[in-house]
Amino acid sequence: MLHKWKLKLLACAALAAFAWPAGESNAQSKEPIKIGLSMSLTGPLSPNGKQALLGLQIWEEEVNAKGGLLGRPVKLIHYDDQSQSAPVPGIYTKLLDVDKVDLILGPYATVPAAAAMPVAMQKQKMMIILFGLGVNTEFKYDKFFAMIPSGPDTKPAFTTGFFEVAMQQNPKPQTVAFIAADQEFSRNACDGAKTNAKKAGLRTVYDRTYPPNTTDFTPVMRGVAAANPDVVAVCSYPLDSVGIVKATNEINFKPKMIGGAMVGLQATGIKNQLGSLLNGWTNYETWVPDKKMYFEGTDAFFKKYQSRAAAAGVDALGYYLGGWGYAYAQVLEQAVQGAKTLNDAQLAAYIKKNKFKTIHGEIEFGADGEWKKSGMLQVQYHSIKQGTPTVETWRGMDYQTVLTPGEFKTGNLKYPFEGAK
Repeated sequence: MLHKWKLKLLACAALAAFAWPAGESNAQSKEPIKIGLSMSLTGPLSPNGKQALLGLQIWEEEVNAKGGLLGRPVKLIHYDDQSQSAPVPGIYTKLLDVDKVDLILGPYATVPAAAAMPVAMQKQKMMIILFGLGVNTEFKYDKFFAMIPSGPDTKPAFTTGFFEVAMQQNPKPQTVAFIAADQEFSRNACDGAKTNAKKAGLRTVYDRTYPPNTTDFTPVMRGVAAANPDVVAVCSYPLDSVGIVKATNEINFKPKMIGGAMVGLQATGIKNQLGSLLNGWTNYETWVPDKKMYFEGTDAFFKKYQSRAAAAGVDALGYYLGGWGYAYAQVLEQAVQGAKTLNDAQLAAYIKKNKFKTIHGEIEFGADGEWKKSGMLQVQYHSIKQGTPTVETWRGMDYQTVLTPGEFKTGNLKYPFEGAK
């Protein structure tokens, strides 16, 4: 027969078991923390999306090797958005309602990211997107963050350095032309380019958008050439960028300076395709393999990525999106660890108040979810020999010069464009 005090002890223990907070119980379980996202794995954005996914997968493996987050392993659940906006709302609804993910990461690129916003807002989910330009300008969502080094003045950021460098030349250029794809990113970037050109005092002689399905860019570039601008600001998507570079060379058009906000020229496969045709072009980059841009973990990540790229069928170097795919997951990881929760509102509050160390440097977000300081680069491509380039051609800095910002500058612009050809 048990003594009365033993009976009381057992009763207290039973009550304590029922009263134990559900959150603490979950934290001790081995159920994975499920993180859902869409990524462009087919379509024109897929060369970039695939390398971002490999970066994410490397992060997932490394986090789990260290014991996971909050004592639980992490599991990525992803679907292909086909480089389009249409599938995105359905993907995020499925992730949240069917897959029951704990957290979400946003898509890559402006158009898919904008399409994910209404679902994230309706479900009150914190979301970090990858390389979307000005996505939160209209939404003003308080749980939104953008992993893109455009900084607080988003739309002009892609071409700020382009126009700064142009106006440092002697004699200064006088006229400018704008061409852009009739899609959200390109329109946003072109709006910013016009702001920069106006500040520089340049006179606009040509301003056109072209349909997103355009394949022949010879008429487009003939129209630009007929206006005879000194500077041409191009805001384009990957396939467009290839077509525009080729058409410009085919018609032997030689403005004093050309480039600016051309997506795709950062990818190793596109660089290989264009080769020496890139000589003289000035364009944005977000990271280059210069010693000043290596931080804790940068070298180790790219060695691991590049050792797996061939088997994964992705960009051989991963300089454009591979590292950033890893870095935006690093922000999520540090937020979860720092806030010690999966609660979206608390994670968003933590991100707004703290700095984050990533393989691409320290990042701090402003109230609107954009970076507090721009980290966008402008580079000029040069000295690329005719023939078939190899991966080694693009591995270092021999073929490119960082023009802006000043802290990362490696040389000066070769001007005019014809001289750099």
